[in-house]
Amino acid sequence: MSSTDEMPPLVDTHAHLEDERFRGEVPGVVERARAAGLVRVVVVGTGPEDSLACLQRARTEPLLAPAVGLHPTHLNGLPADAFDRIAEWATDPLVVAIGETGLDDYWKEVPMEVQIQSLRRHLELSRQTGKAIILHCRDAATPLMAELRADFQTHGPLRGVLHSFCGDAAQAEDALAMGLHLSFSGMITQKGNQALRDLAAGIPRDRLLVETDSPYLAPRPHRGQRNEPAYVVHTCQTLAECHGITLAEMARATTDNAGGLFGL
Repeated sequence: MSSTDEMPPLVDTHAHLEDERFRGEVPGVVERARAAGLVRVVVVGTGPEDSLACLQRARTEPLLAPAVGLHPTHLNGLPADAFDRIAEWATDPLVVAIGETGLDDYWKEVPMEVQIQSLRRHLELSRQTGKAIILHCRDAATPLMAELRADFQTHGPLRGVLHSFCGDAAQAEDALAMGLHLSFSGMITQKGNQALRDLAAGIPRDRLLVETDSPYLAPRPHRGQRNEPAYVVHTCQTLAECHGITLAEMARATTDNAGGLFGL
């Protein structure tokens, strides 16, 4: 690499820095992210408390761009006004996205019909605000894609991202046809995920995003450690190799895509 390529601009489009595993350590995490060449980190809410915390932290730390929402596995026991609070915060100019929302049939703690109703409210809020929606999917591709398809057929293209994508080619094709971006996490770097790398190689470059999903899914060579935004460079490197381009080229592409989607 040339000296200008050593620190490519990067955006981590999905991190949970309000997770207890980062308690008291966020300033150091942010500084390491800057040192790794990150220009923004989208910090994603999963409920009322951490959504507000993401927004408040972003008021004093310009590297951070907040998203507010109710995670599908966190819907039990919420106050009656939880979504109303999300909707209020969503109008803040600092907030760049709605979510994380979506569907999850792995944990099975929240009834699917409850998750679907929440997803629909988030989709409507995304349309109302004009802000991208961040979508979670775990063992729920069939109902999620059905909901997204119904929304697409009624309202037109979706502005958003399937985060930490690990679906199949049919799901990817359907998502792209509806206007969504696909974001890849550290899973793409793991040795056993060649099928995911092969799929990523066929995704149009202008629909790609990279993320850490910190503190989860640390990429190689940090597997088994607490993940953090600085490590997104490893995911970007693997995605670049899938497309046969340099790290700097993929960093520029995914950073441009993140800027366009989230208004960064």
